[in-house]
Amino acid sequence: MSQTLKAIQPLKAVRGTRDLLPPETELWNHIDATARRVFARYNFGEIRTPIFEDTQLFARGVGEETDIVSKEMYTWEDKARAQSEKAQSLTLRPENTAGVVRACIEHKLGEQGLLQKLYYIGPQFRRERPQKGRYRQFFQIGAEVIGPPSAGSESPLRDAEVLEMLATLLDELGITGWRLLINSVGTPQDRPRYIATLRSALQPVVGQMCADCQRRAETNPLRVLDCKHPEDQPIIATLPRIWDSLDEESRAHFEQVCEALDACGVPYEHDHRLVRGLDYYTRTTFEFQHGGLGAQNALLGGGRYDGLSEAIGGPRAPGIGFAIGEDRLVLTLQAQAETARADRADAYIAPMGEARNAMALGLARELRAAGLRVELGDGSFRLKKSFEIADKLARKIAILGEDEAASRILTVKDFATGEQMKVPWAELKAHLLPH
Repeated sequence: MSQTLKAIQPLKAVRGTRDLLPPETELWNHIDATARRVFARYNFGEIRTPIFEDTQLFARGVGEETDIVSKEMYTWEDKARAQSEKAQSLTLRPENTAGVVRACIEHKLGEQGLLQKLYYIGPQFRRERPQKGRYRQFFQIGAEVIGPPSAGSESPLRDAEVLEMLATLLDELGITGWRLLINSVGTPQDRPRYIATLRSALQPVVGQMCADCQRRAETNPLRVLDCKHPEDQPIIATLPRIWDSLDEESRAHFEQVCEALDACGVPYEHDHRLVRGLDYYTRTTFEFQHGGLGAQNALLGGGRYDGLSEAIGGPRAPGIGFAIGEDRLVLTLQAQAETARADRADAYIAPMGEARNAMALGLARELRAAGLRVELGDGSFRLKKSFEIADKLARKIAILGEDEAASRILTVKDFATGEQMKVPWAELKAHLLPH
């Protein structure tokens, strides 16, 4: 008796997640290795915290009214195993600063009386609308400097050193054209004054703003300043600046950060609208941006969090840290590589042996007459040298050796894909045209 089997539909990755495959993973590994190398020079050590924590860690640390805690966390009840046990609410980490501070408290690292300089690399989780460069499982590279005030953890120098380290990391990764924006959100005493001023200024105009701004005006007014809706920008430009609500100590702290950045040659811009939305931020906040990411142009961000340790039950331990969105960093590097490749010649003609120089020039003339951009090598170059030069100047290399000259079939390699193939002389023009 035959039985028709129902076709089994293949399963796919959950929406908002993705598989990272070769050769892209080589770029991810390069980024990770560069970050580890740079952090080590600044005497940072690696920390690895669990990917899920007690939900209260984020509610108390990040802030219950933030979008992250109120809308974006993956939370579940861990059922009790015995009647005497109470079910525990657990959450996949949406960020890692709170977890690192929790680990410092739990393991009493502050009792050493030294600054703790810790970095991490790993996945985070947020339930938000997936889009380019933003996923529900995403990856961050971050670092924290935290410790007792006696270790100098409140010093503006710590802020400037972290920013200088980030500038070094981006430079060594080959990220060009980045912008550093910095601001101060003051102390926990400054912020209520500003929020009251901001609420008052928003009251007559918030009805003209987007739905997110209308909600944030009630729950977390500072986030209104983060709004990216073009229609809201003229209104936001008229809102009061937090700088005008800062006390003299906060202003002096920020000015010393700027002086240190000036001294070490790190360029920056003072952006009065940069506040960042997490409750734990105090004083210095910052963001590195890059134009290659479009409207969502934040590459990384962070700031100082002098009260976070106390908020989650620990001793006073001021700190500063940052998180790099590694997914966006990869996109930026890929976009730069594509731009650089687009600016290169269509082909590099590599004659193998001086006897092929004249034929190579004739081939280059044909290709240039067809509108192609061609760089011509020299037969005195070894094959390895020709490849090294061609990889810097052109998208493809066409090798003209003794066999190729006789058969009129050239060996062509595409540097972007690594593909190498034989192309007849008559088909070379069409093969080299940009697609």
